[in-house]
Amino acid sequence: MNSKKIRLTTSEVTGLWAQYMQNTMSICVSSYVLATVKDPEISSLFKYTLKLSKKHLKMVEEFFETENLDLPNGFTQNDVNLSAPPLFSDDFWLIYIHDMTLHGLAGYTLSFSVSARKDVRDHFYQCNIDTMDLYNKSIEILLSKDLYQRSPYFSTKQKSESPNDLTYVLDLFGDKRPLNSMEAGNIYFNLKKSIVTKTLINGFQQVIQDKEVLKFMEQCLGTITKNIGVFTTLFEEEDLHSPNLLDGETTNSVVPPFSDKLMTFHVGFLFHLAATYYTTAMITSMRLDVLGHCDAAILRDLKIITQFGKLMMKKGWLEKLPVADDRKELP
Repeated sequence: MNSKKIRLTTSEVTGLWAQYMQNTMSICVSSYVLATVKDPEISSLFKYTLKLSKKHLKMVEEFFETENLDLPNGFTQNDVNLSAPPLFSDDFWLIYIHDMTLHGLAGYTLSFSVSARKDVRDHFYQCNIDTMDLYNKSIEILLSKDLYQRSPYFSTKQKSESPNDLTYVLDLFGDKRPLNSMEAGNIYFNLKKSIVTKTLINGFQQVIQDKEVLKFMEQCLGTITKNIGVFTTLFEEEDLHSPNLLDGETTNSVVPPFSDKLMTFHVGFLFHLAATYYTTAMITSMRLDVLGHCDAAILRDLKIITQFGKLMMKKGWLEKLPVADDRKELP
């Protein structure tokens, strides 16, 4: 059977729709970085990023055109100011793009796994290959510049054994067992992402024009600072190192490089992702205090996500996904 004659499923439409929104945002961000970054290696990396975003966007547009579906508005040249001076350092943009490739890989893998049509699967398969290539390029530059922060090391001389005491899971008040590698790895992974998001918020706060958006950013900063503090303290108690903060990578520019809409969407998008990563960390943790910290972080993030949705709707920036037929409204 020719897969192109089969209609797109809701899962396939959702994956393509989300990719369109994120790629149009990525094109704006990459275009601005290329207009301000000085480091030739980082510039070359963002040229490649921009090329991939445009390539993937064209494919999504073809899918929607073939299916007679309306594209979302997404983001355009009106959402970026290429004349704005640098808001972040070159090093931050390198760390940022590496971080965003991880989000891309997670998203493309999910979209691939819920797609049935071969042409859609082929598309997300290629997107994964492209993004893995970008990941490799970004991490090699990070390593060469000594900017990549590795997660903690554990002793290699540990024998395999099964826990035979319930305190491995249930001890809340006594001497807690050390974090296992999965717990420590998830916490470190989430800390790195939170630190990148915090730096973005710091920069965006300097240039936001709308008072309501500025208040939202202040709430976001308070929440993410709390989350970083909780898990950094947990690592300190375990004598494990935490990722370095990037607060010093923001310049003193007050000229907005992006629209308030784009900056709000970007931060809201990252909070949505953070909630899913904390959920993964929570369900894979076997120490109740860690589980509790993750649960609390999710609740704090969900409050921000709720505020994000209300703000986007109030400003007229929220775009509706395609919806099911309303049988009650049929003649």
